[in-house]
Amino acid sequence: MFLSDVSIKRPVFATMMMVALVVLGVVSYERLAIDEYPDITYPIVIAQTTYPGASPDVMMRDVSKPIEEALNTVQGIKEISSTSLEGVSIVRLQFNLGVDVAAAQQDVQAKVARIRRTLPPDIQDPIIQHFDPNDSPIMAIALTSKERPIREITDLANEVVQTRLESIPGVGGVNIIGGNARQIRVQVDPAAMRAYGLSPAQLTAALQRENQEVPAGRIEGGATERLVRVTGRIADPKSFADIPVTVRSGTPVRISDVAMVVDGAEDRRTGAEIFTDTTSTPAVSLEVLKISGSNTVEVADAVKAMVGELEKQLPQDIRMTIIRDDSRRIRESLADVQVSIVLGAVLTIMIIYLFLNSWRSTVITGLTLPISIISAFFIMWVFNFTVNTMTLLALSLAIGLLIDDAIVVRENIVRHLEMGKSHDDAAREGTSEIGLAVMSTSFAVVAVFIPVAFMGGIIGKIFFQFGVTVAFAVLVSLFVSFTLDPMLSSKWADPEVEHTAGDSEYMAEQRRKANPVRRIAFAFNDRFERLADHYPSWLEWALGHRLVVLAAAAATIVLSFIIIPRLGFTWMPDVNGDEFSVGFRTPPGSRLDYTLDKGREISAFLMKQPETDFTYLTVGGGFRGTPNQGNVFVALKHGHRRSLFDIQADLRGKLRQIPGIRPTIAGQSTIFSRGQQPIIVNVQGPEASRLKIAAARTLDAVKSVPGVAEPNSSEDGDIPQLDVRVDRQEAWRAGLGVGSVASTLQPLFSGQRATTWEDPQGFSHDVVVVFPDSLRTSAENVSSLPVASSFTDSRNGLPSMVPLSQVAEVRAGVGPQQIERRMLEQQVQIRAGVLPGYAMGDVATAVQKAIESIGLPPGYHAVFTGDVQNLEETKGYVLSALLLAVVFIYLILASLFGSFLQPLAIMIALPLSFIGVALALLVTRGNMNVMTMIGIIMLMGLVTKNGILLVDFANQLRASGQARGAALLSAGRIRLRPIIMTTVAMIFGMMPLALALGAGAEARAPMARAVIGGLITSTLLTLFVVPVMYTFLDDLGSWVSARLVSAPHETRGDGGTHAPLPEPAAGD
Repeated sequence: MFLSDVSIKRPVFATMMMVALVVLGVVSYERLAIDEYPDITYPIVIAQTTYPGASPDVMMRDVSKPIEEALNTVQGIKEISSTSLEGVSIVRLQFNLGVDVAAAQQDVQAKVARIRRTLPPDIQDPIIQHFDPNDSPIMAIALTSKERPIREITDLANEVVQTRLESIPGVGGVNIIGGNARQIRVQVDPAAMRAYGLSPAQLTAALQRENQEVPAGRIEGGATERLVRVTGRIADPKSFADIPVTVRSGTPVRISDVAMVVDGAEDRRTGAEIFTDTTSTPAVSLEVLKISGSNTVEVADAVKAMVGELEKQLPQDIRMTIIRDDSRRIRESLADVQVSIVLGAVLTIMIIYLFLNSWRSTVITGLTLPISIISAFFIMWVFNFTVNTMTLLALSLAIGLLIDDAIVVRENIVRHLEMGKSHDDAAREGTSEIGLAVMSTSFAVVAVFIPVAFMGGIIGKIFFQFGVTVAFAVLVSLFVSFTLDPMLSSKWADPEVEHTAGDSEYMAEQRRKANPVRRIAFAFNDRFERLADHYPSWLEWALGHRLVVLAAAAATIVLSFIIIPRLGFTWMPDVNGDEFSVGFRTPPGSRLDYTLDKGREISAFLMKQPETDFTYLTVGGGFRGTPNQGNVFVALKHGHRRSLFDIQADLRGKLRQIPGIRPTIAGQSTIFSRGQQPIIVNVQGPEASRLKIAAARTLDAVKSVPGVAEPNSSEDGDIPQLDVRVDRQEAWRAGLGVGSVASTLQPLFSGQRATTWEDPQGFSHDVVVVFPDSLRTSAENVSSLPVASSFTDSRNGLPSMVPLSQVAEVRAGVGPQQIERRMLEQQVQIRAGVLPGYAMGDVATAVQKAIESIGLPPGYHAVFTGDVQNLEETKGYVLSALLLAVVFIYLILASLFGSFLQPLAIMIALPLSFIGVALALLVTRGNMNVMTMIGIIMLMGLVTKNGILLVDFANQLRASGQARGAALLSAGRIRLRPIIMTTVAMIFGMMPLALALGAGAEARAPMARAVIGGLITSTLLTLFVVPVMYTFLDDLGSWVSARLVSAPHETRGDGGTHAPLPEPAAGD
């Protein structure tokens, strides 16, 4: 072959090529970012609109629905949905993969701008932004103090810590949960306001007017100029009380006449606390988000360094505690995969030495591993990949695969050396003889990973880096096998190989002098050779009983298709770890203090568990956080004995015994699952009241399914509210309208930001006009509220003040806590987990049947989303990739053998691997998931390698004049050693992964287990089924040729005879 010939003639050139590959890889590795998973751009755009004080009904009707209808015409939309909460509307657009997110965001911005005038005038302008699920917090930091009030801690968090953290490169933002920010509250007196005929808007205008600093220009004199400014900023909060609002009867009416200025705190809507032992400490939580594409580990390290600096600069009583750090999990996971790579490499090298029994052959063969792995970092840098779980998993799984080509080439070179050839001739001829087969096996593997890399959907994005990394590494290993291996074999003489074939005295002397390791290798090779000597007779029996062999093969295939469905399907395997969270909801309308009390109760219970290290309680945080929603993050002690699954199973029943909560236990968030429950059913329909009934029936049906955990509904029930129903006729007679009533109520109950005040430390605080807390507790206070009329009171010339009860009825009512819509229909979301021991696919199927059995009304339907939808989509993508891989393999094999039929003989090994996959998962109590499916695709390329080696050599022997049967027996005996060597090397290379040792290994192990099981059965069956199938197809080809050609066709030898066997390789 050209490459091997050049390398043998120019060894320095070949060496420099290897050095160049290693240098490129090392330099590239230093520039690669580190992350847990590949960075994926999700085509999701959200439009978030704020309308303070508006109910979910109003938000849905006046904001969410109009925006949905306007955006539904945007090109490339896959799904549109919305959530309407109190004062907030979130419209979410998911686009088809491949859509330019930046262009889509501009289209959404333009559509929303066109309808802005039709939306309520008091809303804040909608914020259009790209939403990335990867933008979840990577760290959580808690600020606590045993000496300071929470208000002062909040000021430090807002003004100092948040600002400093957001200045770190790679940090995308910092969310604050908990705390109680300082606020100057102008609390109006309704009676005084009525007496002076004032409205809240007038107080707001006065505060804005009197608390400002205005530049007036400049003056020039001589050689200098001076700026002129009007300084009117309030220095002391008490001075706000002296601001004049208006003049009545020649006397100024000041703020203090109609309101009380209180240096207080904002209304709390969130809370955070840390629990250690039995102690609870109020905290201000800062959640750090990273910019998409930035290095998580580097960002986390920079944040921790900044925390160290801030602890020195902040008051001594302030403590900053890192509650959660995703970089720790990433480091542990990547370190585990790296250890698996090293262990796999060591085991593979040991297997090579065991078979070859020569340290020179082991070194020559083993050099392929570091060169291939290190050079793979170069292609990762070229494609802008990161060092992540998927790319390292690719290299870990490929350990045994990367050395296969070198094993086959070296073994064949050794066989030629044992024939008495010179080192140059043996290297050249041995590589040339096996070259086409080795090239075909490598191309078959690459052909398998190309469909994996280009699968559709999110799963394709996740495995793109996996597929490209393996494919490149395999191509490099092929290149090394054709250059470095023959060059070293030709230049680095191995005396033991030269004496192996004919010098029995030398070998006997070597056995006597051998160290314990070599003695093991000698003993192993002796036993292997004795076993291998029986193989031709076994194969001869198989060739004589072809129907029996094929029937047995067919039986294994049928058996595999019986076992695999019974294993069950799931999206991703559960991962054991040392942290989880307990989400909980209290009844709708619950106050923050009540939810915090329940959260403390949950935390106190969790702290009693022997495995719990500490808990971290948050209430009301996040996009959709409300005062009745909380979360308890649980950190387990290092080295806890019980598995995470056992702990969670034990807690599920006990947490439900706490009254007033609905708990949900969630595991760690990953790229495959964002910590949400796997089964999500969206019940959709046109009418809200009937939809609630349908959703309730659906929830009952879900609860009846075995294996379902913690089923719950997004329909919590209605929240209590006060409905102010304006009598338009009475309001018109009083000089009022609905708008004037609303504009009076909204600032008093929601609070209207009038201006800001800067304290001596330079911290800025809002100045808000609001009702006193004592008057915001009953409907009677609302009814007596005065509203300024457009009419003038004839007695004093002031605006007429009308009691609200005169123009409106205030009564207690209820309303939804949130309203969800999907594809322009209202929906209620039913969510559920899956109990340990059940497969998600089986449970989802049972849930679907249960829903179908209740019969939803016409116009109402249920749609599965979440992990169930991901699983169904993935099945389709994997099946397409599998079929495409089979087609590519056939094209390569047909090109290699120059036959349309012979590739089929090798491809019979593909389904023979299924029984191994099924048995491996059955023994390890696994199931079919994303990882095992990718493993099966990977097997399609691996299992063809053995058949290619056998059939290619049989064809060479037949071309040299041997009969068909003799050629098969000779090829089988001679190629048995490299076939077994490569298979065992691949198995042991993947063994560390299959053992699931280390952090997050449970997610990676199923792929290795599936591949190992498939390799074992396909290799054992291939040794007999492929030769039998080869003879059948050869007979078929002869029969077809006899029918197509008129001239008599001389058939070749039958499968029952064979010529004397060539002397097989005995090892080094």
